[in-house]
Amino acid sequence: MPTPDNKTADTDEKIFIGKGDETAWLTLALANRHGLVTGATGTGKTVSLQVMAEGFARAGVPVFAADIKGDLSGIAEVGEAKDFILKRAKEMGLDFQPDQFSTVFWDVFGEQGHPVRATVTEMGPLLLSRMLDLNDVQEGVLNVAFRVADENGLTLIDMKDLRALLDAIAPVAKKAAAADDDPDDNEELKAALRKAAQSYGNVTKATVGTIQRQLLVLENQGATKFFGEPALTLKDFMKTDSDGRGMVNILVADKLMQSPRLYATFLLWMLSELFEELPEAGDLAKPKLVFFFDEAHLLFDDAPDALMDKIEQVVRLIRSKGVGVYFVTQNPIDVPDKVLAQLGGRVQHALRAFTPRDQKAVKAAAQTFRPNPKLDTARVIMELGKGEALVSFLEGGGTPTMVERVMIRPPTARIGPVTPEERKAIMNQSPFKGKYDTAVDAESAYEMLQKRVADTAAPADDQGGGGVLGQIGSIVGTIFGTNTKRGRLTTGQVIARDVTRSVTNKVVGGIVADLGKSVGGSLGGSVGRALVRGALGGLLRR
Repeated sequence: MPTPDNKTADTDEKIFIGKGDETAWLTLALANRHGLVTGATGTGKTVSLQVMAEGFARAGVPVFAADIKGDLSGIAEVGEAKDFILKRAKEMGLDFQPDQFSTVFWDVFGEQGHPVRATVTEMGPLLLSRMLDLNDVQEGVLNVAFRVADENGLTLIDMKDLRALLDAIAPVAKKAAAADDDPDDNEELKAALRKAAQSYGNVTKATVGTIQRQLLVLENQGATKFFGEPALTLKDFMKTDSDGRGMVNILVADKLMQSPRLYATFLLWMLSELFEELPEAGDLAKPKLVFFFDEAHLLFDDAPDALMDKIEQVVRLIRSKGVGVYFVTQNPIDVPDKVLAQLGGRVQHALRAFTPRDQKAVKAAAQTFRPNPKLDTARVIMELGKGEALVSFLEGGGTPTMVERVMIRPPTARIGPVTPEERKAIMNQSPFKGKYDTAVDAESAYEMLQKRVADTAAPADDQGGGGVLGQIGSIVGTIFGTNTKRGRLTTGQVIARDVTRSVTNKVVGGIVADLGKSVGGSLGGSVGRALVRGALGGLLRR
């Protein structure tokens, strides 16, 4: 095994992680086989993450990491030769050389980093349902909305687009479900409505109302800033600096963590997009990107089986795209077994066994390592000091090394957060300054539907189509492609007339007074499940 040199301790093929009786190395060619960093609060997980991130960046591998507490931001500033750092470096035979790394800060809220945005279409119905905590029926309605948008060229960019579409599809679906109940409708109209019912199901007012309320909750958590344009180009995470070092991309997540489901789904969306956008890469000398997923337990908490299957699929297959994923969490039992089986590297900091669950976690952690006859792994896990860890990475043939007890090497960049002034200076020098900072409100589904309201308002009023309800009827008739002529009225206007006919004047007045409320709801089945794009998300881009 190579010995550390007197500068960085890294080689062209390996990253030096720590040293005990043996030296712990992370082989770059096997770094896309993923890994796990675990340990109780305050035992050194963030430092281990920083050491690994520095090693990858030095080797020319771009890094993405979520920074929950702000401590990781110090990687952008020169490290300090403090006494405890110098002592640890000397014990390992290192000549400590302070360093810093080219860093880009990102922030969903656009406050402490460049804004990160995605369109509603890119997020897709499956992940959006996860964000909204929808049940199967409500998820079905969301799939209907995405299908209608896709088939009719309605671009879903932000939250108001999705709201407008949900408001539009409900009246025609309701009428379609009752196509045979009205003796006044001719057979041509009934056939068109039956077709709509078969395609989009029976939509109920209550379910769409529930989705709209969940959208409001998501908006209150700040999602309006996340959905929009310009959308993030994920390849901007995969850059090197002028020295050939990998850029370190830090997602400022202290505020985002106040909405755990939004945080977890956002990072899962990023993995999904990377999986879909990147070409197959085969076996590389080093990864194209390494992705650190902090507080990883949030990804798996209460996740439905269908989503868990997709997560496992992405973790298993994304390595062939040259991406390594490293989960960071307190407890190894936070990660499901079928995902844990895909993780080749382990860095285990101390765990405390105060409760039966803690004892189970210690036992589970010990069993994930390849045994070392020199160590009682379960006992050592409870004895580890701060900065110590049990470590095992893959070697030569892709088999894990025996577990070793090591002291993690000291980072060369600053340990601890940057100041607001330092952060501002870094952002001013960012290669992406100005690219994402200003939101753009392009024409999309909301504006297109508004335009159709204006275009159909006069004919609806002229034909007694029910005023504003007539406008809605004409719009949804256009969306569903049912504008078959019935005398002088379009099907949309007929729908509006019949909807108007079935409500009292009091209810009509309420609807006219508040068009922003949802008027429809849920797909009774799960037609849209077959429409999920790729591994996890939205419909095919146009």
